[in-house]
Amino acid sequence: MNNQVQCYHCGLEVLPSVKLAVRVLGEPRAMCCLGCQAVAESIVENGLEDYYKHRTELPQTPEDLIPNELKQLALYDHPEVQKSFLFEAQDSDAHSKEAILIIEGITCAACIWLNERHLKQLVGIQSVAFNYGSHRVRIRWDEQHIKLSQILAEIRKLGYHAHPFSTQQQDRLRAQQRKSSIKRLAVAGLSAAQAMMMAVALYAGAAQGLEYANAQLLRWFSLVLTIPAITYCAWPFYRAAWSGLVNRQLGMDVPISLGILTGFIGSAIATVQGHGMVYFDTITMLICFLLGTRYLERGAREKSIEVAENLLRLSPSIATRVVNGQYTLTPVVELKLGDHILVKPGETIAADGVVIEGTTSVDESLLTGESRALTKTVGDHIYAGSINYESPVTVEVDALADNTMLASISRLLDRAQAEKPPLAETADRVAAYFTTALLVVVVFVALFWWQQAPDKVFEIVLTVLVVSCPCALSLAAPAAFAAAGSHLVGRGVLLTRGHALESLANVNHVVFDKTGTLTVGKPVLINTVTYGNLSMAECLKIAASLEQASEHPIAKSFISAMARQPLYLVEMHQNIAGQGVTGVIEDNTYRLGNAQLHGLSTPALECPPSASVVWLSEGNSLLAAFVLSDQARPDVQTLVNDLSTQQINTSIFSGDAAPTVAHFAQSMGITQWQAGLSPEQKLMQIRALQQQGATVLMVGDGINDAPVLAGANVSIAMGSGTQIARATGDVVLLSEQVLEIEHAIKTSKFAMQVIRQNFVWAIAYNLFALPFASMGLISPWMAAIGMSVSSLIVVLNALRIKTYLVD
Repeated sequence: MNNQVQCYHCGLEVLPSVKLAVRVLGEPRAMCCLGCQAVAESIVENGLEDYYKHRTELPQTPEDLIPNELKQLALYDHPEVQKSFLFEAQDSDAHSKEAILIIEGITCAACIWLNERHLKQLVGIQSVAFNYGSHRVRIRWDEQHIKLSQILAEIRKLGYHAHPFSTQQQDRLRAQQRKSSIKRLAVAGLSAAQAMMMAVALYAGAAQGLEYANAQLLRWFSLVLTIPAITYCAWPFYRAAWSGLVNRQLGMDVPISLGILTGFIGSAIATVQGHGMVYFDTITMLICFLLGTRYLERGAREKSIEVAENLLRLSPSIATRVVNGQYTLTPVVELKLGDHILVKPGETIAADGVVIEGTTSVDESLLTGESRALTKTVGDHIYAGSINYESPVTVEVDALADNTMLASISRLLDRAQAEKPPLAETADRVAAYFTTALLVVVVFVALFWWQQAPDKVFEIVLTVLVVSCPCALSLAAPAAFAAAGSHLVGRGVLLTRGHALESLANVNHVVFDKTGTLTVGKPVLINTVTYGNLSMAECLKIAASLEQASEHPIAKSFISAMARQPLYLVEMHQNIAGQGVTGVIEDNTYRLGNAQLHGLSTPALECPPSASVVWLSEGNSLLAAFVLSDQARPDVQTLVNDLSTQQINTSIFSGDAAPTVAHFAQSMGITQWQAGLSPEQKLMQIRALQQQGATVLMVGDGINDAPVLAGANVSIAMGSGTQIARATGDVVLLSEQVLEIEHAIKTSKFAMQVIRQNFVWAIAYNLFALPFASMGLISPWMAAIGMSVSSLIVVLNALRIKTYLVD
């Protein structure tokens, strides 16, 4: 007798001495070697057991031993493949990796919640941040504990498909989802229309003498017409509900699926038995309304994030590189730092850089919200995604790919959309509790009516399940946050943190930095006074050399004054926050900054009240004083007046000298100001305001004020190319139009008002409808309409944010 045992995975003979097995499809399967065992375990762990169920023959080659799906997932672990979509995870160790994935199959907020909860439970996952609007997830993981292929497989286990994000894939996926949604909606609409025609005949038949045989025939026709709706059209609801149950999470699709299946099974039983009420019309109408509402909600959500999506499409793929006077069309991915590119009129700029030849005007409206064209000439910075209007210019590339301002804005925007605001998290928790409570109520309602009127149990339970689905509650906050965020980014106000909008609505005290915030941030050197033996030009060269590594606006003034002349090499360079810089040049230690930095007595200088004085010293010797003057930003006084009208206090906390700060404060109508503050002292003052009950908005330039911006309840950083890349503010003012600060506060307050309205409506609707449904006073078809209309009202109310606040 032949007792030969074949390997379940590859089909080869299993030697008697080998005792290896893997549980596949519920049964232990023999394996011939550790390799087959490892692959089989991987297939099972990754939810790909259907490979064994559907294969028609055993593998013929070693390559066939691994399913194609598993091969594709494993490819994402290859370092060369990962280069195209991974980016460096900030503030993390060398083993941390971060990527943005797009999730296919998302139908509602419950899907996001399910994926998020499941991924956060995995060992090695450091952070998970979903963006409901775009169906993208920013995920960070430890490569030592989990691979990207395993993460993708875990998502696949839930019934969803994930892959690294790209704009092209996003567009294709969105088009496929839209096409699929329209198909399902069309089929559901046809089924509902036909089923309702049959229902009219059945309802009217009793009064018109409809014969039993004809009535029974209509019931059977209704059942057949309902099958496409409850199978093909309602499949997304079942899939989401099943995924939730498998992972012990109750989402809003659970009561929806229960209602659909309960209604269909009960009606089918009544049809077979030949007596009782049938609800095929209600079921198909419910599916049609749900699909229609979700289609409209998806359209509204996509419209809300279209500004963010447009940013990803701004940068061109081809640039004209200039080499030794020759022009060559070159893919942008092949450009290098220092390359020269020619930008013709009408073309989109391919990389960040400095204009080295030519003068033109550019449109930066989609980057900064600035509607007017900006003049750019030699020495000016120019950004990828901007459109050249007038004349050809040659640009020296100084930033590419993920380091451009465009990429930085996209990352910050994606982070803001992915970070869930506290109010939205609360809504998700309430919706989850509500779903659980609803199922408990259904049980009690069923038991009550089973004792009182058994013939009504089916209809009333179906009505309760349908009428009280928490769709509107789950949509109340996300829809409003998406609409407000897209409205603000269109005006050059970029929310970079999830809590920013909610926090802005509560602000009652605004604190301004001065240089680069209330002023233009481009101080001009108007006078130089020397005190030692060095000439004015030599002192200026030393000062510019010390400042060449700094990004402070004052530093740029010294660099500009040197007009690209060669500078000294500085050793042991040190930046002392709030005071200045020090460094060693040719064995001499120099200090450049305010009087506090030097520890020396400084002589009195006659200078304009709006000017600042920067001192240069070596050892105990004062070498020079540089007098710089800056201009106030336009509309600052209007901003202060508008904030005062809203009962919002304003203050200036600055590191500059008291006379300068006093002059600016007086000219701008600000009565509360403090001067000569270090960043630590500013932070102490902000905490003092917070202890007095103030909700503080700090507005700074984002360079030396990182601790202060982080310490405020909410912060706004004035935007520029270098600051964007490492913005510490919760909000970045891309356009640098200060009146947008007041508009952002107005928008946040209106958004909170809309969210409160949505919550009140969603809760009031359920509290009102549930008792009527439980008492049998509402028909199932009325419940279907009410639930769908409730969700639609929430979405349309949120969209008012985009249209109501138009100046």
